[in-house]
Amino acid sequence: MSFPPLPLPSRRLEIPGFRIGHGSDLTGRTGLTVILCPEGAIAAAEVRGTATGTRQFDALIGGQHISSRAHAVVLAGGSAFGLSSADAVVEWLAQRGHGFQTGVVPVPLVPTAILFDLGFGDPAARPGRALAEAALASAAQGEVPVGSVGAGTGATVGKVLGRDYAMKGGFGFASLTVPDGPTVAAAVAVNAFGDVRRLDGTLLAGCRTAPDSRELASAERVLAALPPEPPSVWEGNTTLAVVMTDAVLTKAGALKVSQMAFGGFYRALSPALTLFDGDLVVTLASGKRPTHIHQIGILAERAVAEAILIGVAEADGFGVLPAVRDL
Repeated sequence: MSFPPLPLPSRRLEIPGFRIGHGSDLTGRTGLTVILCPEGAIAAAEVRGTATGTRQFDALIGGQHISSRAHAVVLAGGSAFGLSSADAVVEWLAQRGHGFQTGVVPVPLVPTAILFDLGFGDPAARPGRALAEAALASAAQGEVPVGSVGAGTGATVGKVLGRDYAMKGGFGFASLTVPDGPTVAAAVAVNAFGDVRRLDGTLLAGCRTAPDSRELASAERVLAALPPEPPSVWEGNTTLAVVMTDAVLTKAGALKVSQMAFGGFYRALSPALTLFDGDLVVTLASGKRPTHIHQIGILAERAVAEAILIGVAEADGFGVLPAVRDL
């Protein structure tokens, strides 16, 4: 029995019902990304990080929650300061009549997750209303900007020895379409404590041997040799992923896809899910195409891994830290 090869990744978002927009502050070096699904998408999330900052995730992780849909997801820099950026997105949706139908007024559900980028740019810079409005204005289908944009503007990777040894992370996007079948896409803000590895296992970016070096040290080797009380390191990290699909999924099915999508973290991050990471995956399903849940889960895992690699490979270090292009 023969099977077709896995589809090749595309950087184009072409799933009806979804749009992506960025707001980027290249001076303060922070930003946010908005994934819009105004008509509502079945939504669930798997939160495995131990350094997570979120808003309105109770509707995603609670199987008993009355709401099974989200109308947008916001990924923001700025640490906890970035959570308020969702206000502008909620207002934008409400003004257009989108949201959970309460019988009084529609209430948009906009789960929001943040990452720590305060140590890369201006710590006083905030991804607030202005950047959220810029992201809403630019939200579109088609080619998705990647690298040091949106939530990836101030993202970094490879921080096991501290900021000075790190490299630039970024925002990545990858989409996989099965011929005559479903499409699964992943948007990922990569701000990992550990290294980034290609799918063949070789290092792409991460911790360097010295602040002025372009040689990679291997976070695995560094962490494996830690003393019982290691020196303090730069502890602000988190990789945030949003999976989008046109598949028909229940909320429980979307949760299973989120769990399977974490395989992409394990493929591309080394190590993933450290004590200092707030890693999570959100899955959004528009419900247009009947499929088998395992098909969606496998594609989600691959899309997340590809998006991580794309986001880091296309990053710009702004002259502050090396990026892949500088190696």
